Amino acid sequence: MRPLRNPVIQSTLAWILAQWMGFCFATIRWTREGREDAEAVWKQGGGVLVVFWHSRIALGPAAWAPHATPAKAMVSLSPDGEFFARALAHRGFPAVRGSSANKDKADRAKGGAKALREGLRQLKVGGLAITPDGPRGPSRQMAEGLPVLAKLSGAPALLIGISCKPAVRLNSWDRALLPLPFGRGAVVYDLVRYPEGAEMDAVVREWTDRLTAAEARADALTGLERI
Repeated sequence: MRPLRNPVIQSTLAWILAQWMGFCFATIRWTREGREDAEAVWKQGGGVLVVFWHSRIALGPAAWAPHATPAKAMVSLSPDGEFFARALAHRGFPAVRGSSANKDKADRAKGGAKALREGLRQLKVGGLAITPDGPRGPSRQMAEGLPVLAKLSGAPALLIGISCKPAVRLNSWDRALLPLPFGRGAVVYDLVRYPEGAEMDAVVREWTDRLTAAEARADALTGLERI
């Protein structure tokens, strides 16, 4: 049995990761660009999509201020997803569970439909964090789930680039980034809305480029090498 499939180990490691994240976030010197976009959304309240690439999932809570719109995170149905769901919940992001990556077609349809329903329900009242290249990639390639949610809900999307240095890169498909304390951090916000009458493919391409650009800008601010 893989360690993360053991509920006791999973719960313990998720708590440790959450505490480590909190310690790092508190000691990192943060630079924030485009904060006015985020503040306008938070002041208005209501639904907002919170978007960052999957490799920065451990940094996601650092982009959300204490006074921000309450948010939940969409996390896959996999055992590893359960681990991250527990860790994010400790950092103030309860999970909406669902995935379109299950091998079984029926489970995939059920999981995706459930995630869509719960996501739309959440977007009526608050924020929904989503990694549009997760849970299995390819890295930095956006699936249609994000723009579909934006189109159906009418909610704005905050595309967020997050970076920190020093950091640890995991040997995972997305080379996920884990923060280290006492370094530099950057958060770059870019506010978008689904254009009325726009073609889905065009929106996917534009939002992919803008999210990648926000992340690249955050990396440039911290001096983190891009891979």
